[in-house]
Amino acid sequence: MWYRSASFILDQQQNDGVAKPESRLLSPTAPPLSMAETPQQIPKISAYYQTRAAHHGVVTSDWLAQAQAAVGRQADEAVSDDSLSLKSGESPKAFSVIDEFNNWRKQPELAEAVAAIRALASVIRSSEANTMMELEIELKKASDSLKSWDTTSISLTAGCDLFMRYVTRTSALEYEDFNSAKSRLLERAEKFGEISYKARRIIAMLSQDFIFDGCTILVHGFSRVVLEVLRTAAQNRKLFRIFCTEGRPDRTGLRLSNELAKLDVPVKLLIDSAVAYSMDEVDMVFVGADGVVESGGIINMMGTYQIALVAKSMSKPVYVAAESYKFARLYPLDQKDMVPALRPIDFGVPIPSKVEVETSARDYTPPQYLTLLFTDLGVLTPSVVSDELIQLYL
Repeated sequence: MWYRSASFILDQQQNDGVAKPESRLLSPTAPPLSMAETPQQIPKISAYYQTRAAHHGVVTSDWLAQAQAAVGRQADEAVSDDSLSLKSGESPKAFSVIDEFNNWRKQPELAEAVAAIRALASVIRSSEANTMMELEIELKKASDSLKSWDTTSISLTAGCDLFMRYVTRTSALEYEDFNSAKSRLLERAEKFGEISYKARRIIAMLSQDFIFDGCTILVHGFSRVVLEVLRTAAQNRKLFRIFCTEGRPDRTGLRLSNELAKLDVPVKLLIDSAVAYSMDEVDMVFVGADGVVESGGIINMMGTYQIALVAKSMSKPVYVAAESYKFARLYPLDQKDMVPALRPIDFGVPIPSKVEVETSARDYTPPQYLTLLFTDLGVLTPSVVSDELIQLYL
């Protein structure tokens, strides 16, 4: 299956006349009540981890229709807002890429990087630049503003960098007048947004040959792409069960187990420290990723590294599901060789001020502990990731 391109699989499905399942809205579970009335205050919490838990999981197979609908809604809303402003005699509000980004982030089905890509496409659409140089400078400033919104978000930075390379690296722009060049730029921007949006569905299809009837899969934390993989397997009437870690301290595993229960998939919830105890019953491990680095390793939710260590020692395959816009030009040498991303931790009891608390939100899993990476570029071994990164950033 991994030697087939993603476009081949999509075309084959359309040619075979396979009906597309309807989109489903996944309602998140209510966050659990804290055992302590006054949790410990942790300063400098990453904005990415402050807002990530609030995102719902909306997954769809009809990526193109939703992408076009989203663009259409945005255009309609822009026209409506302009009309209201003109009627009231007020001057139109200046365009802000951060505001546009935050508007797209309100759609829970959109990953943060895809929201940034949509916002950058809107920069081109609303630009009043008169030359390509002015437009590229405006895009560069907008990209830098988005990346500085949260410097700890790997996918946000990688998504902006890939957008700039994909959209602006075309020699054809040098031989056209500005209006047609701008139209070409916008066309490439929207195409990149659609490619990024459909990535989750492609990954779900590529992974199906690796999920077999009767298997037990261990998952860690809440990953929308992993949820889509498991949903597709359930829709294909495969029989499997899930071991889901609690995902302390934010308990994202509880959210994932709730969504899987709605699909009538057998789920067993584990405390994080029970991974080694339960690993002998597991056939494979499936995790998402905050970022895929040049070595072929991944940066993901805290606890992924120790799960991969246990799985490796017991000869269990570890599969990673990650979109290509999470491929980052990073090469961490150890756990501390990363920009720290902090999150609040509530232990349920007061912690003495003299006790130091580890608040890092993620860890680095080296490539030797990973088996395969399922991406919208295909199914890759960790050693191939560096080659794909070169192709992406050329």
